[in-house]
Amino acid sequence: MSEPLHTVTTLPTERRPGCPFDPPSELTDARRHGPLSRYTHPGGMPGWVITGYDLVRQVLADPRFSSRKDLLNVVDFELPPAPPGEFLLMDEPQHSRYRKPLVGKFTARRMRLLTERIEQITTECLDVMDEAGPPTDLVTAFAKPIPTIIICELLGVPYEDRNSFQEQIDTFMNGEVSDEELIAAYGATQEYLAQLVASKRANPTDDVLSELTDSDLTDEELRGIGLILLAAGFDTTANMLSLGTFALLRNPAQLDALRADPALTDQAVEELLRYLSVAKTFMRTALEDVEVGGQTIKAGTTVVLSYHTANHDPERFTDPHLLDLRRQDGGHLAFGHGIHLCLGQQLARVEMRIAFSALLNRFPTLRLAVPAEEVGLRPETADIYGVKSLPVTWDR
Repeated sequence: MSEPLHTVTTLPTERRPGCPFDPPSELTDARRHGPLSRYTHPGGMPGWVITGYDLVRQVLADPRFSSRKDLLNVVDFELPPAPPGEFLLMDEPQHSRYRKPLVGKFTARRMRLLTERIEQITTECLDVMDEAGPPTDLVTAFAKPIPTIIICELLGVPYEDRNSFQEQIDTFMNGEVSDEELIAAYGATQEYLAQLVASKRANPTDDVLSELTDSDLTDEELRGIGLILLAAGFDTTANMLSLGTFALLRNPAQLDALRADPALTDQAVEELLRYLSVAKTFMRTALEDVEVGGQTIKAGTTVVLSYHTANHDPERFTDPHLLDLRRQDGGHLAFGHGIHLCLGQQLARVEMRIAFSALLNRFPTLRLAVPAEEVGLRPETADIYGVKSLPVTWDR
């Protein structure tokens, strides 16, 4: 007689104390029972949680699973469709309508052309840190400014607007504000982007948003695209830089290996992406009955895909809970898979390669300024995992 399927009872679930880089224990436990678990969504609807690498990848590549927001069957009321332009929560053909004009603007070659500018911004941040002296919060001094400036320059956000814009995005992404505050920050961002799009229409400049005004996209669609690019381009990379530095400081042997061999940088970035998986979970809804892992996912059922647990799947990665910068078994899912594969992945890689190398070279004695357990972590309710602050110090 076969063993009954495991059930996940609570999402999101907290991580074990002292283990900020491991997936939450309930999800790790679920993966030990098998790659597929039953789950009841907060609204009472039956669902599934997928924790295995192969099955997560399979679902992401299967067009019978939808990304549409209005099809998510997770609450006891109907969700509205995603606003125009917010293509992460859309299927074909709407998804391609918005993504296709952007693909050529985020190629590996174009992102490499930004290297000099990213190096300049990184150096300026490190100069300010050096001049002010230790200790400092690496989140505000380093991790946030670099991706914020880059994505704002790419989209043409005026320099004087960057700080307030960053604060608004941080408010509706950090998972710690009330619904009212979240709605207010989201609304303020939408209003700002509407004004920005109108400005680009009237006076185009050398940036992605201005280039898109030559297409048949409406102002409302451009506003939605701008929101997706700014939020994703800022928040994910900022948390990879801060949480990645935290992980390296907590793994001194790996940090020493990276300092001793700069040629490890590319591998280190990929391993940190796998190990941390800051974009923790995504959801898909079955458009028809689909067999997954020997079970039938009924049409209309929403499944939760645990990227973090998939990237720690022992059937895919050797010793997955170890940070190993020389790891050879690559192929992580940190950027997703399938048609929704992260558009900005090459930009994120370039930013991380430059920023980590520059930080470690500039401050060879960099270390935590507080005990590791006192580092403030983002709650699991945040869409993107990370640290709220990272106090560091160094020898002058």
